[in-house]
Amino acid sequence: MGMVAAFPQPDHCMPRLNALALALLIPLLPAAGLATAQTPAAMPAATPPALDAATANNVATVDGPSGLLRLQVLLDRARFSPGQIDGQPGSNQQRALRGYQAAHGLPVTGEPDAATWQALNADQTAVVADYTLTAEDLAGPFVQIPKDIAKQAGLKSLGYTSLAEALGERFHVYPQTLQQLNPGVDFAQAKAGTVIKVTNIGGLPPLPKAAKVVVDKSDSTLSLLDAQGKVLAQFPVTSGSQHDPLPLGEWKILGAYRDPTFHYNPKLFWDAKKGDKKATIAAGPNNPVGRVWIDLSKEHYGLHGTAEPRSVGKSQSHGCVRLTNWDVLIVADAVDTSVPVLFQE
Repeated sequence: MGMVAAFPQPDHCMPRLNALALALLIPLLPAAGLATAQTPAAMPAATPPALDAATANNVATVDGPSGLLRLQVLLDRARFSPGQIDGQPGSNQQRALRGYQAAHGLPVTGEPDAATWQALNADQTAVVADYTLTAEDLAGPFVQIPKDIAKQAGLKSLGYTSLAEALGERFHVYPQTLQQLNPGVDFAQAKAGTVIKVTNIGGLPPLPKAAKVVVDKSDSTLSLLDAQGKVLAQFPVTSGSQHDPLPLGEWKILGAYRDPTFHYNPKLFWDAKKGDKKATIAAGPNNPVGRVWIDLSKEHYGLHGTAEPRSVGKSQSHGCVRLTNWDVLIVADAVDTSVPVLFQE
């Protein structure tokens, strides 16, 4: 069993993108590392081209967006996370492929070659499945989240901004890709009982307890290893920046906290705006450290989630290790305070 506690407190780990630099954050229990909070983007108004579920579910499909959607769902189900599933090629997909290939004794190409497809297709579960929307899904509550950290501090919860975002996190999929799977559905006006197509990432057994966590700076990955050094799972991460490098070395896990409150302290952030004041940011998936804070023995540093899953592996942080919310939940369930965390080049 994992060790996710109920009341976390990070303070210094928010995602940092060039367009939005926020100062350091400080939550309520442990002090968190450095990352920069982002306001989730709304669903684009333009209708994207449709994705066909039947094509994605066909084992012969290996090309195009439907083939890549199939590939990414199968990698996710194999515990080699491609990050946010979107049916598009990218660096996180390549990382997942390389990790999967190495772990399964295949040539490490980072490409979906025939041998890799054959191994992945051993999982014959449909990659796209039906899901019926419930009243609970539609109830939210959904919130509009301001970019300004002081205004965020006035919110009671940093929940999801829309049904599409909530479903995207549940099914590990980019909201626009979810719309492509459901071209006739208006998620803003959806009703309970509506049947939609979703990426089928559920129904997996929990991972065994990890013996070690390894964060690889050069590859932007976090791996869970067993006692023999076998990779149990791999996830894309954002880890540090030139200004706030990843603190290399081995660290201890002090605790793991679900839905942490975040305490923002501008003194901890080199890029804090003049006049910024301390602020307490409520819990929620759009909190600057997301759904989980895994506190480390390196003060102010931890492993955590994010409000911006699309930025993972593609941006910089203030030194902490950032994963998608769904991936960090898996990590938290597979570790405890006996598991060392190695940060390496």
